Amino acid sequence: MMTRRVKTFGAVIILAMAGIFSVPMPAGAKDIQLDGNGAGRVYEGVGGVSASCSIMLIDYPEPQRSQVLDLLFKPKFGVSAQHLKVEIGCGENSGIGSEPSHAMTRDELKSPKPRGMEFWLMREARKRNPAILLDALPWGFPGYLKPAANDPKARLWSADMTSYFIAYLQAARQVGVEMNYLAAAQNECGTDFDWIVRSLYPALASNGFGNVRLHASEIGAYWDYVNDNVHKTPESRAAICAISTHYINGREPWMIDQSPVNEGTRMNPPEAVKATGKPLWASEEWSNTGKAWGGVGALFLGRLINKFYIRDCVTKLEVWPLFDGMHEGLQWYVDCGLMRADTPWSGHYEVWPAVWAMAHTTQFAEPGWKYLDSGCGQFDTNTWKGTYVTLKHPVTEDWSMVVCTGDRTNLSFKIGNGLKQGPVHVWRSTEKEQFVQLADLATVDGGVALDLESDAIYTLTTTTGQRKGGFAAVPDDTPFPFPWRSDFKAQTAGEKSRYFIDQCGTFEVVTLAGRGNCIRQIVQEQGIRWGGKGYAGIRKPYTVFGNPDWSDYAISADVKIAGGEVEIGGRWDGKNRSDNHFHKLSYRWVVAKDGKWQLAYGDTVLKEGLVLGFEGEAWHTLKLSVKGHTISGSIDGRKLAEAEHQGPVKGMGVLASSYNQNYFDNVVVE
Repeated sequence: MMTRRVKTFGAVIILAMAGIFSVPMPAGAKDIQLDGNGAGRVYEGVGGVSASCSIMLIDYPEPQRSQVLDLLFKPKFGVSAQHLKVEIGCGENSGIGSEPSHAMTRDELKSPKPRGMEFWLMREARKRNPAILLDALPWGFPGYLKPAANDPKARLWSADMTSYFIAYLQAARQVGVEMNYLAAAQNECGTDFDWIVRSLYPALASNGFGNVRLHASEIGAYWDYVNDNVHKTPESRAAICAISTHYINGREPWMIDQSPVNEGTRMNPPEAVKATGKPLWASEEWSNTGKAWGGVGALFLGRLINKFYIRDCVTKLEVWPLFDGMHEGLQWYVDCGLMRADTPWSGHYEVWPAVWAMAHTTQFAEPGWKYLDSGCGQFDTNTWKGTYVTLKHPVTEDWSMVVCTGDRTNLSFKIGNGLKQGPVHVWRSTEKEQFVQLADLATVDGGVALDLESDAIYTLTTTTGQRKGGFAAVPDDTPFPFPWRSDFKAQTAGEKSRYFIDQCGTFEVVTLAGRGNCIRQIVQEQGIRWGGKGYAGIRKPYTVFGNPDWSDYAISADVKIAGGEVEIGGRWDGKNRSDNHFHKLSYRWVVAKDGKWQLAYGDTVLKEGLVLGFEGEAWHTLKLSVKGHTISGSIDGRKLAEAEHQGPVKGMGVLASSYNQNYFDNVVVE
């Protein structure tokens, strides 16, 4: 094939002039001369965020549960996540659901409990990758951390808040998890830098957690706080290890055309922020489906990882969510994440192309490697579709180059001083097939050349050992079983209730003398919630389960009412958020400790009454039937109410409780 060499800066881009295809010279393309001794920031890794979006994984049977964990965390196998950031639970809704708190009451600050699946997930991640970097961030807080309403000087960021963060680290240590980082902030709601410097930062060392590093501020899409806070004093510079923010690429529109001209303002860090020298982190990003290759799917994610370093000097990226462990029917259920594992009753999971898009970086470079600025750039300054970044091992001089393409092109580059010479291994992903190892490239006069397909991701590397991991047989996907019953007897006290997804409060398996296992709602006061008015409609703790396509059915449960009221519900639709009254959008059979009852849909009371002589603390059986437009409720086999209502025709089951420690057992749907 005849070629013409175009010299622009010191290396070579090869353009085909004849042969199989013709490739135009990309506008503004740069020749690539890799300098192993040149400038560049330290790479800090790529990973993801786990919160209530991961909740279904812990309920998976073996071996599928371990298979998913291997695909997420095992080095050089699948995602090979290098960071895992988890939610510090608070017992309140954080968008997808409610994670339990390690210190539900003020007394538990002295004896924190490692509740919830996030501690388990961190342990499992560390088993597979002892070097994985662990981080944690609160979305909300328990009620006792609310500032005193009658004290104008009361502050959210207080000594109590410091104790809460320290108690979290202690709870993690109880189960053998040593944290690397803490996000000293409330998710997308900011922080108090003076509190970090004067209270939390010194408390780490005095409580035996001097190795834990703090970052902030976890605010979405702007950087104004940096110069005013992070670099205000020497103390603040020492306290904060990195500057973290969310959605540097913007949230809407998603910049599908990836044109620099159409990018939003105030999202990418200004030069003054880059000049601080602090590491810059995209600590929540992307939030799209990894199921597709194009659009804002897998290829977009690969381009984003490259773009963030080239444009923004960002050295760590965490996607939300790492994987889709969300039950179908929840408000944010849109197949988000790198892969799907949300039907534990079937054991089915799906590995999506985004797994391999991320693997093009994570399987070829590790935190502590160094970016080589000489090997990072765009092919065409008018678009972020075609980019390349190069990273180097600080000791072995191994290197890896990750290339994302727009148009088809030919590429060659020179391997300079300070970099390992020899065969170059090549891996490629396209829409048709992902993570395929191609034939090795031999260096000629210290250079390498190859053809690049359009809309693809390549990794060129001197490293070995990468693998497209997977397992031979994955069970078929099946709907949530019907009819269905649970008596919680096969579970262990302290666990979450299997297949239930807490949306507010915490429904925990407990063992009662003479009864055995049941579940109890344990949050006793409303806490500090994440989000704005969209979450104000959550009036009480509730948990959901089942199939959003369930239509005509009866739900029953045994209940023991220690205080307030309980309810069972049917045809709950998490997607129906009119008036932002999440939990109320179902048919409800509500019974109070004193015997008062209501049959309702949302705030609309269909029937109400009173059972005289009702003993709430005795066990009773409640039953709600939804058939067509006929809704009825009974207590202990006695039908007390029936009504006609033109409401929803399908939806999931619900258990709910006031902020009291009320009990549920023998849940049946038929």
